[in-house]
Amino acid sequence: MQNKKIWLSSPHMGGNEQKYIKEAFDANWIAPLGSNVNGFEKDLEKYLGENSKVAALSSGTAAIHLALILSNVQRDDEVICQSMTFSASANPILYQGAKPIFIDSEKDTWNMCPIHLEKMIEEKIAKGKKPKAIIVVHLYGMPAKIDEIVAVSKRYNIILIEDAAEALGSSYKGQKCGTFGDFGILSFNGNKIITTSGGGALVCRNQKDKEKAIFYATQSRDDAPHYQHSEIGYNYRMSNVVAGIGRGQMEVLDDHVKLRRDNNKFYQEIFKNIDGVEVFVEPSSDFYSNHWLSCIKIDSNLTNINPEKLRITLSDEDIEARPLWKPMHLQPIFKKYEYAGSKISKTLFLTGLCLPSGSNLLIEEKNRIKKAILKGIK
Repeated sequence: MQNKKIWLSSPHMGGNEQKYIKEAFDANWIAPLGSNVNGFEKDLEKYLGENSKVAALSSGTAAIHLALILSNVQRDDEVICQSMTFSASANPILYQGAKPIFIDSEKDTWNMCPIHLEKMIEEKIAKGKKPKAIIVVHLYGMPAKIDEIVAVSKRYNIILIEDAAEALGSSYKGQKCGTFGDFGILSFNGNKIITTSGGGALVCRNQKDKEKAIFYATQSRDDAPHYQHSEIGYNYRMSNVVAGIGRGQMEVLDDHVKLRRDNNKFYQEIFKNIDGVEVFVEPSSDFYSNHWLSCIKIDSNLTNINPEKLRITLSDEDIEARPLWKPMHLQPIFKKYEYAGSKISKTLFLTGLCLPSGSNLLIEEKNRIKKAILKGIK
């Protein structure tokens, strides 16, 4: 009998999602507005904290795009972006006709290096071209050195967009990720810690920005009895049906965070006596990661374990693993843009591996994973 595929991060339903979906059908609110949309936004605002105003959208990418628009990013402006991330963090910069500047990681959190960030800002100001915004990412759920990055953004009065697409449930010094920047980004894609099948949210600091985001997300329709538009708009609003899934998922979010963190401990136990393999964990007690994905870094100076061979071994056992994100400054579409840093993000890409991390992993599946890993490192 063939083994069932073990995915890197598959959806995990809680059970009450269908109740909210049924409510949408019963009320005939199969549209990008309704009680589920309002309820989902309120659930998120309560979870993140009272100063958060949330607009539910069609994707995390849409949220980044609207954050850039609300930040008045225009053609030929420059936006600083973390290099070690998924392309959705950077693509909206190009949507606006702006130019990305990529910043290397620091070794503790694998996220944007505050030192290289400030150095690049100073260089740009000296040339008379101050960047319009900064996009920092909490990679794999690990909080960035966000207090240092916030301090830099405030020192130079540059808008900070906080991509917490992978970090719902993570926190730094007790404050939820997604609430530090001028804008925060969440994603509810099918592989995220909670899912709406597809969807995202923009976290704003005030009601005015939230209302403006919703205005843009609903085709910028003016307040008139006929269809009138004075600004460019987008079809970015979340549907009432999808939001119903999100309301059910919010009920199990804390459980999912615990299960993902348990997965990280599972991998720590496997690799604790294996030289040259390091499981990605928090650098101090200030950081609290949801461990959306558990990852390892392999030091070729200490071991002959090869990340690609290990990935293939797992694949042969119907277990999905993936390399870490390929940095944006190494991507063909972005290679012509500026980059500041050394080779930390590149080294992570070449030596790292993402391991199965779903909150729905069964004990027997973990046993399969452990057996395959031990086979791959021999």
